[in-house]
Amino acid sequence: MMQEVFEKLKTLQDILSEKYEIEREIEEIPKALNTKKELLTRLKKSYLEKNKVLEETKERLKHLKFLLDEAETQREGYEKQMDVISTQREYEALDKEIKTASDKATQFRKDLIREEKERDDIIFSLEQEESMINEQEKELEEELEKIKEQSTAKEELLQDLARQEQEIIPGLDEEILFKFERIIKNKSGLGIVPVKDSICTGCHMMLPAQFENSVRKGEDILFCPYCSRILYYEDDLNQDAFNDEDSGSLADLVSEDEINFDD
Repeated sequence: MMQEVFEKLKTLQDILSEKYEIEREIEEIPKALNTKKELLTRLKKSYLEKNKVLEETKERLKHLKFLLDEAETQREGYEKQMDVISTQREYEALDKEIKTASDKATQFRKDLIREEKERDDIIFSLEQEESMINEQEKELEEELEKIKEQSTAKEELLQDLARQEQEIIPGLDEEILFKFERIIKNKSGLGIVPVKDSICTGCHMMLPAQFENSVRKGEDILFCPYCSRILYYEDDLNQDAFNDEDSGSLADLVSEDEINFDD
């Protein structure tokens, strides 16, 4: 009877391990998507900020052009007045005004060149970011479609595993089942493991002799005192999953009748 329970638990272990792994994968899906969304959000924010800087630069350019035109108009006006001046004093005063207007115009041209370069740099950067945004939006759309397909496939797998689980659990103690499910979640998918050479193969801890004998009898569900996994006894002849490479020869040397587990 207990052997049947152990077999059920081993089968259930495979089902639950796969189930919990798929559930973890489904939980991870939004995280990868959120990373792409955050990158796209940052790109759009940067794009908007640079657009604002571009508009401010254009306003400065507009104002500088106005100041340049004004300075050049003043200079031209002063130069025309040179034809009607009559004294040295007037000449010197007018010449000073012309020089001041010329200096202003020169400075405004330099400022214009600097601002135009900044404008062109911003426009170039915006074009690059716009291309990146379009690329990220396309990737995000493709990722959403891919995730939708993956999620659908994983949900179908979960439904199939749930059906298999429901076929296995009838007859299993509810409290044992509850503990078993928690163990598998917390112990890397292993909830039931064999005892080999007095050692729990789940945590590799040496078990007390009396406790090992109880496991060997197989009359009750027993949990490892160190890792809490369910334990069952399996002799070397049946324990292929935990055998050494050279242990396969035991079947040729010793028959089942010659093995005395009570020694």
